[in-house]
Amino acid sequence: MPHIVTTLEDRAEGRVARVVVDNAAKLNVLNTALSTELEATFRRLAADDTLRAVILAGQGERAMIGGADIREMAGLTPHSARAFITQLHQVCAAIRALPVPVIARMQGYTLGGGLEVAAACDIRIAAHGAVMGMPETKVGIPSVIEAALLPQLIGWGRTRRILLTGETFSAETALAWGFVEEVVPPAELDTAIERVLADILAAGPRAIRLQKALITQWEGLTPEAAIAAGIDCFAEAWTTPEPADRMAAFLAARKPKV
Repeated sequence: MPHIVTTLEDRAEGRVARVVVDNAAKLNVLNTALSTELEATFRRLAADDTLRAVILAGQGERAMIGGADIREMAGLTPHSARAFITQLHQVCAAIRALPVPVIARMQGYTLGGGLEVAAACDIRIAAHGAVMGMPETKVGIPSVIEAALLPQLIGWGRTRRILLTGETFSAETALAWGFVEEVVPPAELDTAIERVLADILAAGPRAIRLQKALITQWEGLTPEAAIAAGIDCFAEAWTTPEPADRMAAFLAARKPKV
């Protein structure tokens, strides 16, 4: 039965969660039940103060998330369509609201609603051979919800192109466009994710949480307001000993100048 699998790993630096959409027989597509479970998973993880990062993946290597369930969508009405897409948005919103970074592990297909979920993540790492796209117009519906994040990631022209044509694109193209941060051979995908994860875990836990929250703020602010928010965030960082402790450790570890 399709479900969401969550694995928690307690490391010396804190807790790392791996969240897997387990619907491999159907390319890990999201129906309402899976979307509801995935949202609940991220809401629950958000309450864990020891959490440092989350890896979001799909079961198997054929897809991260192959999209929203077309079989379910085929029977929607205007009323139920609103409920269906709102629930999928709530998944993306829960990912964006998580206080710590979410890394998307992208292999095989990531399409439609799956690409919107990936866009809601903080960092995207893909395997060579991964295929992405927003093919909704091909089945008679527009691309919506977190597709609204695409222009700031890949630009308006490319967003228009993929939404209006429904064409798919490769991981390499996604890298050139700025949608993914790294593309590696499939056998090296988990190793690449671990490298990024190690850098996150080496940073100050509270600093990472403050930084993610600030980045989210920046998205909706003018440059002037974003700068002001950054000044407030910097001051807030000093309300705990983390900056002083980490800077003291850094200075103590420095070699004296000759």
